Amino acid sequence: MTTDKAMQPLIVPRLQYENHQWSPSTDYISRSERIRETGPYRSALVPAIAERQFSIPQEVAADLEESARALGEFDSYADIKLGTKGNALGPMSSILLRTESTSSSQIENLTVGAKQLSLQVLGEGHGGNAAIVAGNVKAMESALVFANTLDEQHLLSMHKALLSEQYGFEQYAGKLRTTLVWVGGSQHGPRNAKYVAPQYQYLHGYLTDLFAFLHRDDMPVIFQCAIAHAQFETIHPFVDGNGRVGRALIHAVLRNKGLTRKSTPLLSAALLTDTERYFDALTQYRAGDARAIVERLNFACRFAQRTGTQLIDNLCEELDDAKRALHGVRSDSAAWTVLPVLIEQPTINVEYLTKRLGLAPVTARRALNTLVDHKVASHTMGGRRNEVWEHKGIIAALNNYSAELRRA
Repeated sequence: MTTDKAMQPLIVPRLQYENHQWSPSTDYISRSERIRETGPYRSALVPAIAERQFSIPQEVAADLEESARALGEFDSYADIKLGTKGNALGPMSSILLRTESTSSSQIENLTVGAKQLSLQVLGEGHGGNAAIVAGNVKAMESALVFANTLDEQHLLSMHKALLSEQYGFEQYAGKLRTTLVWVGGSQHGPRNAKYVAPQYQYLHGYLTDLFAFLHRDDMPVIFQCAIAHAQFETIHPFVDGNGRVGRALIHAVLRNKGLTRKSTPLLSAALLTDTERYFDALTQYRAGDARAIVERLNFACRFAQRTGTQLIDNLCEELDDAKRALHGVRSDSAAWTVLPVLIEQPTINVEYLTKRLGLAPVTARRALNTLVDHKVASHTMGGRRNEVWEHKGIIAALNNYSAELRRA
């Protein structure tokens, strides 16, 4: 670690390790590979942080204040522009949650376009990545409920929402792992892995310590989020979905501590711009220096404010264009009621509107036809060849945002 004051480390307890022996259990590997994968390995022992006192370098503390202010300003702006009436997420602001879920999934190389995800939510998708990302949306929604009570039970509920949509992993949904997991190396054993998570027998104790840490109120919230996220990823309590659940955990903590009240800032979008630095920061945390992961989250907060504000403005511009196109339509027309839903769900059908808005089917269809007549929406066919209506401008705005992240 450097001794340069400008890069003063942020000390956290280093990982300890314990030694084990590994022998592949499957018969479907070659003799040479079996020899290579048989032998000693080390798994992590995760230090406790519940009562740990931290010394935050002055310049990092200043950045934390700036980042908290950025999130607060974004939360207020999103509330003003998107509104929060109707449900916990607001009639339009749930698109932020969906965009954040998509970015978090992209970090795990799960990519899906705005239209494909929207069709999946509508029941018109083809499954695959869209189904997995739709599961992440549900996990993020669960995270905001989890924010009220940070405990293991609600964490498992979040994970269940995520993995229930992932084909082949349904049996693991909402359950702590009962096997060893590792990152990198061979699927047949942990000997050449980049990181071997702790033995599963320790998980309950480690999570109890983590939640005790989260119930503290004696440190900056964003710092607490960064430490908790890195600690969670180090514990790695699930067979799959640890990264996505760990990033959703950040939002649960932000909501629990009151730093965000109305919106879902696009933090994963920021992390997606440089995944190598993000994963390196987690490695540095395990080596005893949390500075890099705190700085990554600081950057993410400011990035989320800047690009999230622009995305909101782009979506609202699409909505304003649609309002101008509907000029002359009676104010009591159901088309006006349907219009904000297109931000939340840019592909819709009659069934969705009857459930979402309580409209009669004939009223919903009449509203959709009005939107088509005024060139606000287009009539097309869904993935299952059923009728759907879409707002191409909103879909383009969301896809452009994702494309800009990839360029960044």
